[in-house]
Amino acid sequence: MKVLYAASEALPFIASGGLADVAGSLPQALRKRLIGCRVVLPLYDTIPQELKDTMTFITHISVPVAWRRQYCGIFEAHQNGVIYYLIDNQYYFKRDRIYGHYDDAERFAFFARAVLEIIPHIGFKPDIIHCNDWQTALTPLYYSIFYANRPEYENIKTVFTIHNIQYQGVYGMELIGDVLGLPQDAEHLVEYNGCVNLMKGAIETANVVTTVSPTYANEILDPWFSHGLDSILEQRRFKLSGILNGIDVVNYDPSTDPNIPFHYSAADFSDKAKDKAALQERFNLPQNPDTPIIGVVSRLVSHKGFDLVKAVLDELLATEDVQLVVLGSGDWQYESFFNEMAARYPQKCGVYIGFVPELARKIYAGSDLFLMPSKSEPCGLSQMVALRYGSIPIVRETGGLRDSIHDSGDGQGNGFTFARYNAHDMLHTIRRALEGYKNREGWQVLVKRAMECDNSWASSASEYIRLYKNLLK
Repeated sequence: MKVLYAASEALPFIASGGLADVAGSLPQALRKRLIGCRVVLPLYDTIPQELKDTMTFITHISVPVAWRRQYCGIFEAHQNGVIYYLIDNQYYFKRDRIYGHYDDAERFAFFARAVLEIIPHIGFKPDIIHCNDWQTALTPLYYSIFYANRPEYENIKTVFTIHNIQYQGVYGMELIGDVLGLPQDAEHLVEYNGCVNLMKGAIETANVVTTVSPTYANEILDPWFSHGLDSILEQRRFKLSGILNGIDVVNYDPSTDPNIPFHYSAADFSDKAKDKAALQERFNLPQNPDTPIIGVVSRLVSHKGFDLVKAVLDELLATEDVQLVVLGSGDWQYESFFNEMAARYPQKCGVYIGFVPELARKIYAGSDLFLMPSKSEPCGLSQMVALRYGSIPIVRETGGLRDSIHDSGDGQGNGFTFARYNAHDMLHTIRRALEGYKNREGWQVLVKRAMECDNSWASSASEYIRLYKNLLK
């Protein structure tokens, strides 16, 4: 079985969010199960030069973009046992950032078409093209319109994964002719509510549509979660499913992580206390081993649940023996709020506005609890990383948080959860966790159970392979 995995970002080359982690890890996991999986992504100018130096030029072709044709260079690179194809066009990709440009629709229309155009030139005809998010949403559409009946493209199936339904690639209808190049009888595939909606086109034409957790697959059928696409998803429900993401357990390993000062494992995590002391020192907090630390590593935006935190944090810090450590950036109101809390409670609250990868690892390793009160969370990776490092998650039951974290009130779970999007429900759950922390013997059992959770890509890859086989049978 051969899979061509198309994504707008992938580690180790380029990353802006969770998609890059998935595109960097899932193909490796598939390869280990003898699935021929290769990755295609744009050759951005911001890819580190040392990685560009490992690339080999294959050839160049021209790719149709509506009424014109554009240069497309094809480069090949090998990383971690996976072959990557990088699509070169300096007009589209020699930019200072990967998204947020006035012509993003045209840039990724070019890329989506290039994914198909390169196939005769790379010696790799896939059985499945697996596309991700709106940036590659046109690939299944273009395949169904222009390529499905060509001999060199026959019998290819397409899979489209929604990582975050909030970002759909919505543009004006004027793009259809000048940028997308769609024939008139295909315009209805992307038209939605009087606009071009690229994600809608993929939902219509892909053979299978997946999301990054089973719960999220159900949630996006609800208007509260779907950002307007619930009606088309309901019509195409027969092709929709959810597979929970995994994490790279080699990269996230507290027994070898070079970013943390002391190493430990599920078999012996006594040195986690030393990482806690180091974290307290880093944020100028009292080094009291009996005071639990709640860690936060997140974008500071409303859908991550920080309006709940803003409503009750003052009460929590004023009444409980607890410390809070926050790393992240985002909306000004939340950045200002956390800075204010750090000034008001310097012995209890430490804040770093920005993102420093090594500091994130230190927070995972040094914290006792990890807070994720999200309004919505398609999958979430931080809660799985927290488990790996023995930091017990406190989460709201939504999306992948619900699928990966189960309340320990039954003596079997791996965290603390609350269901309603309510500040005092969250506060009550935090207080339950703090009470649990006081039972030192029981807490050691919970930490060990959390660290032994299997959130590797192994089970997720098996689910994808099952999906691929069902599609090809």
